[in-house]
Amino acid sequence: MPADSAYMIPTSAKEVQALGWDYIDVIILSGDAFVDHPSFGTAVIARWLQKWGYRVAVVPQPNWRDDLRDFRKLGAPRLYFGVNAGAMDSMVNHYTASKRLRHDDAYTPDGKAGARPDYAVTVYTKILKQLYPDIPVIIGGIEASLRRLTHYDYWKDCLMPSVLVTSGADYLCYGMGERPMLELTKGIENGWNRHKMQSIQQIGFYVTGRLPKEAHSPESSLRDPSHQQAGGPLPLMRPRVATDSGECASSGKLLLHSFEECQKDKFKFAENFHWIEKHANMMHPDTIIEPVGDGYVQINPPYPTATTEEMDSFWDLPFTKLPHPRYKGKRIPAYDMIKFSVNTHRGCFGGCNFCTIAAHQGKFISSRSEASILKEVRELNKLPDFAGNISDVGAPTANMYGMHGKNQEICAKCKRQSCLFPARCPNLNCDHTRLMELYHKIDKTKGIRHSYIGSGIRYDLFLTENGFVDESSRPYLRELVLDHTSGRLKVAPEHTEDHVLQKMGKPSFKLFERLRKEFDGVNREAGTHVGLVPYFISSHPGCMLKDMERLANHPALRGIWMDQVQDFTPTPMTTSSVMFYSGYDPRDLKPVFTEHDMEKKRQQKSFFFKNSSKKSEQGISKSKKRH
Repeated sequence: MPADSAYMIPTSAKEVQALGWDYIDVIILSGDAFVDHPSFGTAVIARWLQKWGYRVAVVPQPNWRDDLRDFRKLGAPRLYFGVNAGAMDSMVNHYTASKRLRHDDAYTPDGKAGARPDYAVTVYTKILKQLYPDIPVIIGGIEASLRRLTHYDYWKDCLMPSVLVTSGADYLCYGMGERPMLELTKGIENGWNRHKMQSIQQIGFYVTGRLPKEAHSPESSLRDPSHQQAGGPLPLMRPRVATDSGECASSGKLLLHSFEECQKDKFKFAENFHWIEKHANMMHPDTIIEPVGDGYVQINPPYPTATTEEMDSFWDLPFTKLPHPRYKGKRIPAYDMIKFSVNTHRGCFGGCNFCTIAAHQGKFISSRSEASILKEVRELNKLPDFAGNISDVGAPTANMYGMHGKNQEICAKCKRQSCLFPARCPNLNCDHTRLMELYHKIDKTKGIRHSYIGSGIRYDLFLTENGFVDESSRPYLRELVLDHTSGRLKVAPEHTEDHVLQKMGKPSFKLFERLRKEFDGVNREAGTHVGLVPYFISSHPGCMLKDMERLANHPALRGIWMDQVQDFTPTPMTTSSVMFYSGYDPRDLKPVFTEHDMEKKRQQKSFFFKNSSKKSEQGISKSKKRH
């Protein structure tokens, strides 16, 4: 069968036999049900490797509690096993912010909970290593990507080492994995030696033994104890960076504090993350070396930002855009949410401190071509039940499509975590004209009735506290509200108090007040009644109960139905999580208040709803009196 044929990726021995295969190159085990859609990473990697001639099978949600037959049913692959926990970290998938077990799972048939284990990447990998000790295991996806170095685990309430250490995997592919996974596959197939395999970009691995010579430094610490200031943090020292010896494509090696040092000293953990975050947001970062146990974890720099041609090639694959036939008659809630959506780009330069998007997808935007997007739009008409309504034309942040720095030489030297905070970078081109033109082309496509924007937007890309950013800004807001919002426009100011917003890496609430003014003006001029729904976070580092009281009573929120607040959940590899655990803001290493008491966290969230409920009741009462 031709490598580019659109057969459904096999998930059972019977399906493999039906294809006439006498071997499988790669077997991917995933914590999610298998949906052959570009919004699901398992499908993307399976189809990408298929394009290059490899035979790929998927074992979705294997049972880890029985005789392990799901891990044995396809036998051993010719090259390696791939493992991911699914589209979410398994712990975030399983537990609420109050650490209570969730009763459903959107990525499982009929939404049933319990189809994957806690710490799925580690559990799956250990089983495979037990059953097939000689077959390489490559881990990837959200869970592996965001746990690639020492990280705080909220559910165990402790620091954990890299998932490479806990799982015993051979390699870790982080971020968007098409290019590194293809290179790893070629390397294993061609029998590359260890030195060559470890030079692949955008991967991590654990090495037992002494640190590489070029990583050594006479400094014993990243900070100098002689500079300690009473009652405050120690000043940052420049991290130890050594000249590269050719192992990977970087300018040097960044040597962090060891896992064991971080366990003993929370400040060292915060300081580590300070440098990890800086390098994660650089166009040309260094290799990262983190000692742990009897060896060290090495994280190689990522591939350069994908070109438009590369992005198009990732989407120009024979996805059926359907759940696997094995789920016939069953509903997969996560699929229902995205089945009629179109992804326009990857990455986010917003730099919100509680968000993992940039850590996984990168800060720099990779955009598809208009031709590639329109081709996908036209093909939506072939899907069952498609009635002409696209649920989302977007990405992590919908209105960053095609945006980049005006002068790329400036971007190449930049180390900012965000292009928008604390103020919008003057080098950023945030013209929305190209995006509006794309919307117009989509809406003119045969069979399309409506195209909605379901992804988040950053209103600080088109608004300032005093008005609009440029000539494209007001037309974009007007078009967004009137043509691409299905009833209610959802935005995320996250809080009202500036000192809390500063810890979140979000703009002043005054900008939301400006948005509401302009939003109401659009509705008034057009005679429409589109709603505005703001999202908020309680218990974020820096936030106290009195701050939630001010939020709930803020005059700018009167007349808005407010039911969208979530309690802050510390997830691996975010600035906010480091604050929560360490008590330091890793950006400047100054102390920060963090609420750890579960009852007080509950009070912060419930205070919001209590006050919102009172406002709603008062509004109803006044309405009755008027009538």
